Amino acid sequence: MTTVGGQGDWTVVDEGWGRKAVDFATLSEPGNCREYVAMHHRLGVSDGDRLVDVACGAGLAIELARARGASCAGIDASSRLVVVAHDRNPLADVRVGDMHAMPWADESFDVATSFRGIWGTTPQALGEIHRVLAPGGRFGLTVWGHIKVSTGAWALAPFRLAASAKVENQATMVTLGRPGVGEDLLARYGFIDVERVDVPFAWEFSDPEMYARALASTGPAYEAMQNVGEAAFVAAATQEARARVRDGLPLRAEINVVGYLARKPGAITRETA
Repeated sequence: MTTVGGQGDWTVVDEGWGRKAVDFATLSEPGNCREYVAMHHRLGVSDGDRLVDVACGAGLAIELARARGASCAGIDASSRLVVVAHDRNPLADVRVGDMHAMPWADESFDVATSFRGIWGTTPQALGEIHRVLAPGGRFGLTVWGHIKVSTGAWALAPFRLAASAKVENQATMVTLGRPGVGEDLLARYGFIDVERVDVPFAWEFSDPEMYARALASTGPAYEAMQNVGEAAFVAAATQEARARVRDGLPLRAEINVVGYLARKPGAITRETA
């Protein structure tokens, strides 16, 4: 989930994503469960699979993959999120590190996943994923899709409070969701049988204040706070959500997420779902 938005120093990611690690793990990340479960189902994750989650964040996707029987590893650039991931998955091999230079040997895994952790600004990570997958290994990647047409696009609007250069970089990051772009990039890095799928995604919050607190725990929020300050960001997010309150129902933001299913050429050792 967490990654640097370019080819710079990966260690700086913890500044934005790690500063409110517990809030992210408990208030924001649970909203990703639909996305995680849908991709695990598509990939046929089950007993005997060796799975690595790249940009694993606080490790909820790893926990859900373990529930399906997989033995798991993960890597993330945020040391404070990895602490949470270890707490959730004490027997998993979760490490702090750079997804462009992963610490595992060639062909170590049967399945790799990355949930909105690889972007148009970090494509070289796909080469590392290809390297650590066994022949026939399966890969599942998710990215933001067409945000502007999503009914829940309002939930991401406060990120635009970042400086213009940061907002432009965010736009570059999400280019993998455009038709043909992700497919071409995966093929370029040696993946085959690439399939584009729609992935269910919805954030739900009890009230505007909880939404603002959850959003403030993310990396893009930190970029906005660097520009306008934390108090202004939280106030703007809270105001944005107040217009979405529904009597007797949670705040709900459905956002378009695109998934890519692919595999590494070679012998397929087991069938996918």
